[in-house]
Amino acid sequence: MNNYLYLNNTQGRPVKAWIKGVAFDENTQAQLLQTAQLPFIFKHIAAMPDCHLGKGSTVGSVIPTKGAIIPAAVGVDLGCGMVAARTSLKANDLPDDLKLLRLALEAVLPVGKSDWSTGLFAKQDQLRSYRQRGERTWAPLEQKYRELTEKYPKIEAAHRHPMSQIGTLGGGNHFIELCLDESNSVWIMLHSGSRGIGNRIGSYFITRARQEMERLFIQLPDRDLAYLAEGSGDFDDYIQAVEWAQDYAFKNREVMLDNALHMLQTLLPPFTHHEKAVNCHHNYISREHHSGENVWITRKGAIRAREGELGIIPGSMGSRSYIVQGKGNAESFHSCSHGAGRTMSRTAARKQFTLADHAAATQGVECRKDIGVLDETPGAYKDIEAVMAAQSDLVSIRHTLKQVLCIKG
Repeated sequence: MNNYLYLNNTQGRPVKAWIKGVAFDENTQAQLLQTAQLPFIFKHIAAMPDCHLGKGSTVGSVIPTKGAIIPAAVGVDLGCGMVAARTSLKANDLPDDLKLLRLALEAVLPVGKSDWSTGLFAKQDQLRSYRQRGERTWAPLEQKYRELTEKYPKIEAAHRHPMSQIGTLGGGNHFIELCLDESNSVWIMLHSGSRGIGNRIGSYFITRARQEMERLFIQLPDRDLAYLAEGSGDFDDYIQAVEWAQDYAFKNREVMLDNALHMLQTLLPPFTHHEKAVNCHHNYISREHHSGENVWITRKGAIRAREGELGIIPGSMGSRSYIVQGKGNAESFHSCSHGAGRTMSRTAARKQFTLADHAAATQGVECRKDIGVLDETPGAYKDIEAVMAAQSDLVSIRHTLKQVLCIKG
């Protein structure tokens, strides 16, 4: 049985939205229907329960296309996603005060605007092994990066080389967490993407798509729906560049996970991570086979959920997160939500919530309680329990995780 709401579209393809019991505002609905008007949309757009208004296209949507791709729908944090691993540690292996543990992780995982070329990260010899993991990972990525920047000099990182950002978190809603599952096992989980170079690649081709629309005199309801037609030179180069950035993001998460586990090994009782890490994108494009045809799938804030495939759906920094297993629902193009989804903008959250609200909402979680993370307070997000209930036909829950430590970028 499918749980979606069917939205008929008199000017284009329909929308199927898994939003029963979840906030679904008129602006988000209108944006989904607007995107579905494009002539190259295949069958329908699938909206996940965490969907909310985005730039050009809706965050939390799955956009299948034939013959074209919308770069702004993919976004600029190419390959952004999650990684998680279960350890053999139990809750009683953790110290009573987790602050020192949080500070230790922050010392080996640059967050925000920091990377390995800045401040103490560039100077401390004891961090050399952590930096070197990123440098070794960069080596097989370097040749393709050189080819990209030689052809498109404007995508070269403006100030910081991509090698210095492998193993770094970034800002915004990116995070590192320690969590406990239903058996009190300790998990480490983090959320990050392709850092500055992904932004440069995404921004460059978004501009190229807009220029192409102007050249062809194509009028669109939103300039961020500008697209690249399959078969064009820009299209082929974009696909190659995005695939590289997605690989970079995937390896970035692997390096951070390795570095975090190495640091925890120095501070906690000996342990192993005895469940294979789950590493999945949720801002990306993929060539896939659906309904008997090969199509491009843009998951803008959604993860793939093929039958039996594991994925990660995080809640807010004060709620639960989930390790899930896909059910291979064809109507969602084998997809599910990538998180809880925002209910308000960052600006609105800073106006509506106080630091006291934030402290109460994150009680029991070792995390920042200051003004700098107020826009990430749990109240700015949808209820993750309702989000999970709305997509029970898309995924089954393998593990339920409760955060005990959270580092925000």
